[in-house]
Amino acid sequence: MTEVEKMVEEQIRSRGVTAGRVLEAMLRVPRHEFMPATLRSRAYSDQPLPIGRGQTISQPYVVARMIELLLSGRQALGKTLEVGAGCGYQAAVLGSLSRQVYAVERLAPLLAQARENLRLAKLSHVRLKHANGMFGLAEAAPFDTIVVAAAAPSVPKALLDQLAPGGRLMLPVGVFDQVLCLFERMPEGFAESRFDPVRFVPLLPGVE
Repeated sequence: MTEVEKMVEEQIRSRGVTAGRVLEAMLRVPRHEFMPATLRSRAYSDQPLPIGRGQTISQPYVVARMIELLLSGRQALGKTLEVGAGCGYQAAVLGSLSRQVYAVERLAPLLAQARENLRLAKLSHVRLKHANGMFGLAEAAPFDTIVVAAAAPSVPKALLDQLAPGGRLMLPVGVFDQVLCLFERMPEGFAESRFDPVRFVPLLPGVE
């Protein structure tokens, strides 16, 4: 069993993530190839890891859990926006599930890292932009799926506004006590569902 197979079996499937499409996507993306060289020996550990500039690559289980919730009851993710591309790992997983993926990153050094990682992974259809994620990506909206890889005290209005009808937004909400929240655009307004407690870096404004 390879390291990525062991990660999927022991960290993801064993905790209840069973959607075949999600498990296959996690198997297809070699996590170590998105890590700094000094951390590659820990790439498949059951934890988030630092990637520089105070940011982290998310715990594998959390990536899979968020995507499974976004896919639940739907045939596909559709046009997808990731806020907080980091090193490009989650964008790569999303890119194996959708042919229309956009990702924004506020830190230019991380954006360059993500761009190179995705180039090496031959995922040229994942489009990256240096931008303030709090404002989403209006020029490419509306999106069927938005996933945010950082926590906000409340949901940014710009992200809700950029959801297509029936679209879903996954966002860790909270400061000290964070929880995964799913917002869905319904004809009568937005429906909110709350799931697991999590720990993410904060969603910050501006670009650097």
